[in-house]
Amino acid sequence: MACIPLSSLLFLSQKPETLSFGCRVSSDKPSFGGSFKFGTIKKGQRGDRLLSCVCRAASSVTFRDLDADDFRHPLDKQNTVLLRTIPGLTELGKALLGTVTEQIMLLENIGTSVLVSENQLPELHQLMSEAAEILNTEAPDLYIRQSPVPNAYTLAIRGKKPFVVVHTSLVELLTRKELQAVLAHELGHLKCDHGVWLTFANILTLGAYAVPGLGGLIAQSLEEQLFRWLRAAELTCDRAALLVAQDPKIVISVLMKLAGGCPSMADQLNVDAFLEQARSYDKASSSPMGWYIRNAQTRQLSHPLPVLRAREIDDWSRSHDYKALLNRARQLKAVNNV
Repeated sequence: MACIPLSSLLFLSQKPETLSFGCRVSSDKPSFGGSFKFGTIKKGQRGDRLLSCVCRAASSVTFRDLDADDFRHPLDKQNTVLLRTIPGLTELGKALLGTVTEQIMLLENIGTSVLVSENQLPELHQLMSEAAEILNTEAPDLYIRQSPVPNAYTLAIRGKKPFVVVHTSLVELLTRKELQAVLAHELGHLKCDHGVWLTFANILTLGAYAVPGLGGLIAQSLEEQLFRWLRAAELTCDRAALLVAQDPKIVISVLMKLAGGCPSMADQLNVDAFLEQARSYDKASSSPMGWYIRNAQTRQLSHPLPVLRAREIDDWSRSHDYKALLNRARQLKAVNNV
């Protein structure tokens, strides 16, 4: 849901010989995950909001038997299959994503962050633990990193426990329910085994340009397919956020603030108006010319457009599949309570 800090990738590109990865990153085109900008918590509200959001697991429905395919988006399934059929992709990934590269990324992130635990920022630790419990998955390590850029991202390192990094500016800007939805989104990547694929896609897309002779050709041919998969994976993880938030307006509010929120006007934003905007986008892009512009607009993005994500999560919140998941969880909870 968010991108690896540029410093990590630049550090990789500066290494000679075995780590000679070219870097082609821009701030408006993250290679995986995404960045968030949320409404601020007004003075005097932080404590009340925190108390109202922490300890929600007891009252929320938990999905004790949840499987990743229960909520995986169809496009995620389809594009994962297509990605795995690309000849030589796995071998190329092993060459690019080696032990040294993984270790650099690991140390660069945890060396500049604070590890959250029961004794360190315990409220954030509880938000992550509750989200993991609801999704029936193991909670990864959670790190808070000082940064003025609101961001959150997941890293899955082979043979090591995966971890999520959240920037301090993100914690300051969002409500606790929104923060937990973001954590749930990151957990969705891990629940669906996106973590390693996300890291792999990131290094492959950025590093393949430095492979002598074939680098540019390889990257150009894979980039569109990788980004198509990344966009589909984001739709799946938005569903994970909804399963934890259990209120589509919370997830849609996150997407709305991502599109155009700012602290001074956060309390004036309207979810229903944003959904109407999403429908108007669908209508405006339904013509042949609109369809062409829409595809050109999204082809090189690692994330779907916020209005499209909002419409997708609104549709899924009304679907039989989502309601069936909730009903199944409620029935299991009732049986366990007898």
